[in-house]
Amino acid sequence: MTKYEIAGRQIGPDHPPYMIAEMSGNHKGDINRAIALINAAKASGADAVKLQTYTADTITIDSDRPEFQITEGPWQGRSLHNLYEEAHTPWDWHEKLFRHAADIGITIFSSPFDPTAVDLLEELHAPAYKIASFEIVDIPLIKHVARLGKPMILSTGMASLGDIGDAVAAVRETANSPMILLHCTSGYPTPPEDCDLNTIPHLADSFGAMAGLSDHTEGVAVPIAAVTLGAVIIEKHFTLSRAEGGVDADFSLEPEEFRVMADACKTAWSALGHIGYEIKSSEAGCKQSRRSLYAVADISAGDVFSDKNVRSIRPGLGLAPKYFPDVLGQVAARDIKRGEPLNWHMVSE
Repeated sequence: MTKYEIAGRQIGPDHPPYMIAEMSGNHKGDINRAIALINAAKASGADAVKLQTYTADTITIDSDRPEFQITEGPWQGRSLHNLYEEAHTPWDWHEKLFRHAADIGITIFSSPFDPTAVDLLEELHAPAYKIASFEIVDIPLIKHVARLGKPMILSTGMASLGDIGDAVAAVRETANSPMILLHCTSGYPTPPEDCDLNTIPHLADSFGAMAGLSDHTEGVAVPIAAVTLGAVIIEKHFTLSRAEGGVDADFSLEPEEFRVMADACKTAWSALGHIGYEIKSSEAGCKQSRRSLYAVADISAGDVFSDKNVRSIRPGLGLAPKYFPDVLGQVAARDIKRGEPLNWHMVSE
């Protein structure tokens, strides 16, 4: 598997999960709010903040036709063009946002939605590219990005195995750029029962690539569970305040919630460890709390061991309890005081 890193931060099973705060349109059209989101993402434990680079006119057209109207979900009643006009991150903000992120020490990159967006991001030396779920079927766009040879993250919401296979093949046939696939359910918000997190290891195995999660559920439980299934990236929408609104606010985390999620995901990753049955250092002091065979009455040399003078009790300094049937009926080789742990030297041949 290709080594994968973004801006010097290695990503993979041997490293803590990479936490991405998705700004999307939660800046509410205010560049100062966008800068505040970058600051908050850094303070909340995010490894990166991600933008979306498009304009309403590069992603759709302004049309009154029915197929350009949104009829369900959180944006019901709006047109595509109207929604994207509100949600887009103005292109003339990008340089300032990239520069500010560099100044405070957090990685920033974006999802481009057409080649002109890629060209803009290349001028800003974007360290990686995210292909959004709805764009995974845009093979020309994927090839355009893959030719750059930079790390790619492909989100798979609504994609069939065939769709994903086409996208993966496009990357590998073009430049074999480092690539991670994000399992995603494109519900806004997504009910946890629709997440099917067991898809994460299957996704990784099916395409010989690392996998992560782009999450749209409310709360932090689903991303934590995803880490235990091998997710190496967690992407979550991020807002300063749900109460203040924003196009994605309803399924976004506030800063303290993101910090809790980031800490918990890293703890979950640490807990995975390796396959092992050795006694851990934290357990060492408890070993003697196991049961073992002890004399529970004074026993004279030549006495027969019975359930009246030998029992399995704590602590665990004597013979293991599994030897109790072998000791019963045997003869004491010497005097044994009540409270002494049994060993084989106390038992006559």
